[in-house]
Amino acid sequence: MRFRPCIDIHAGAVKQIVGGSMDETAGQVSENFVSELNAEDYAKMYAKDGLRGGHIILLDKKGTDMYNADLEQARQALRVVPGSMQIGGGVDPTNAEEFLDMGASHVIVTSYVFSDGQIHYDRIDELKFEVGKSHLVLDLSVRKRDDDYYVVTDRWQKFTKHKLTKEFISDLSYQCDEFLIHAVDVEGKQSGVDEELLSILSDAKNAIITYAGGIHSFEDIDLIRDIGNGRIDYTIGSSLDIFGGDLAYSDIVKYK
Repeated sequence: MRFRPCIDIHAGAVKQIVGGSMDETAGQVSENFVSELNAEDYAKMYAKDGLRGGHIILLDKKGTDMYNADLEQARQALRVVPGSMQIGGGVDPTNAEEFLDMGASHVIVTSYVFSDGQIHYDRIDELKFEVGKSHLVLDLSVRKRDDDYYVVTDRWQKFTKHKLTKEFISDLSYQCDEFLIHAVDVEGKQSGVDEELLSILSDAKNAIITYAGGIHSFEDIDLIRDIGNGRIDYTIGSSLDIFGGDLAYSDIVKYK
């Protein structure tokens, strides 16, 4: 179990947003924090503290001016320590290798693989052909509907037909190197972790998983350790003082 740092970029700025609020039709998002630092500053901070395996997420829609601004921020961050961070947002076979050339260790994919409400294994094969399974992370961002968790896409607005189960994760673990799991219902709310979701993740024993969502205390981190038997990594956003929260980043770096 280890802490994985993050850099979320929206409209060319490092931000923390409330999960599920990125609705294109509304034309705005609910922001927790907008940083005065750029992505490169955060990458240098993480490198100084010896943190690897974190992720950069480009939150704007590919092809827009804002996405291009996000991309430039990411490019500067990836130059700091090539191979130390993953990147996601608008990834498909046409640009996946380019992201690795920019310095990413892995590309993170959701919407290209999960399209029209279902998973497309042929698209996973395309990505593996371009970058290899060892450089591929699947982002299984999930929201709860009725009594089950479903993978969601398109900035967490569209439900797919796929339920998140240990069997589903185990099957997909043969298609990628790691998983990034966003608990969208608690993401950015600093309201505590989703224990039910963590229980599902803990049963997927052959998968490398990073959990994101709701962490706001050291007790939450201990819950992740206990429920996940020390096998689930975690990332923290809005709760960290470097993103305007109350948890000291310096303490998290040292926390075991």
